[in-house]
Formats: sequence, C-alpha cells, structure tokens
Amino acid sequence: MKKILVVEDDPKMIRMLIDALKKNNFETIEATNGEEGLKSALKSKPDLILLDLIMPIMDGLEMLSKLRVQDEGKNIPVIILTNSGDFDKIAQAVEGGICSYMVKSDFTIDSLVKRIEELLK
Repeated sequence: MKKILVVEDDPKMIRMLIDALKKNNFETIEATNGEEGLKSALKSKPDLILLDLIMPIMDGLEMLSKLRVQDEGKNIPVIILTNSGDFDKIAQAVEGGICSYMVKSDFTIDSLVKRIEELLK
C-alpha cells in the first residue's frame, strides 16, 4: 500500500483528502504545518507528499527546500495543493522539484487521485 503524507492546515480540507485517499487504498499520514510535515516526511519516507503552500510555523516552500537537501527527501514526489495564485511562489515550487501544482478551488478528488496514481506507477 502506497503511503501519502498530507501537509495541510485547514481541518476540513485535510479530512476530505485523508478520507478520499483511504477510500482509494492509500495509507495516509497527516501534518498541519511544514515543520510537522518535514519531520513526518523524513521519519516515515512517504511515497508522495501533498503539500499546501500557505501554513503557519513553516510554509510549504520552506518545507520543500528543507526536504530537498536531505537524502531521504530528494526524490519524494510532491504535489502542491494551494489557493495561492502567486506566480513567484509557483516558480519557486517548480524550482524545488514539484511534480504537479493544483489550485484547491479547481481540482476534483477524482482528478487528484488519478494524478497520484500516475505519479506512483
């Protein structure tokens, strides 16, 4: 069973994502900020990370940059899920080696699950 780390500070969004992933036979781990997410990623070595950009304590970009300098985190696929349309942040995320960038208001759970399955083949 593939393991997905969901790093998201919105309780409703994290619950929706976790429920959908479990329904589609993924093991899930959750973190509510980048600091927790980084610790979880390095400890549990997930197969993929769903990462919000705007979070308290440590934002998604900072988590991504700290993840990428660790041997354990260099190659973990990351999908950014955010409401931010900030092109500078998008560019930074792409430079950080993300696999996909999805705007929360524009994606469906089915499209997200399909993208995850494509990346994990």
